[in-house]
Amino acid sequence: MNDPDAGGAGRSWAETAPLSAVALRVNDEVRRLEVDPRTSLLDALREHLHLSGTKKGCDHGQCGACTVLINGRRVNSCLTLAVMHEDDEIVTIEGLGDLDSLHAMQRSFVERDGFQCGYCTPGQICSAVGMLAEVGAGWPSHATADVASPRIALTDEEIRERMSGNICRCAAYPNIVAAIRAVAKAGTQ
Repeated sequence: MNDPDAGGAGRSWAETAPLSAVALRVNDEVRRLEVDPRTSLLDALREHLHLSGTKKGCDHGQCGACTVLINGRRVNSCLTLAVMHEDDEIVTIEGLGDLDSLHAMQRSFVERDGFQCGYCTPGQICSAVGMLAEVGAGWPSHATADVASPRIALTDEEIRERMSGNICRCAAYPNIVAAIRAVAKAGTQ
């Protein structure tokens, strides 16, 4: 659709929209970009920074494949704009660990076959890391038996409830829960 009032004959508004400069701190590195202000953090990570570990699943915040950590909290990167996260600490799956030095959660997923096709795995792992931080901070969930207790019992039900925003189409849930439980038990998150 061409709009004659878009600032250029025959060009759409999107083609003439002003770009916004943003400096994102991703995986301990400041990256400077110029993006359309409507660019989601997911698209900035994948298309502009070429960090393809964060996956685009539903693009509506329903599957969790795009989960990253922002200031230690898990966030669906498809639901937030890149320009909103200047000065925030963003950690993607690439920032958790690498082949030479896997994060404890990455290692646990591998050891316990916590994936099948692997598409949801980066989001599952980032979400699990954030979830264990929430448990450590004493944040209750809908499945928490005693919300007044300073220590939360990390039962399988508690893990499933807390990870319910991350969908695995291959149904590797028992192994995902086992991987998370192992890391929590070892205290290596």
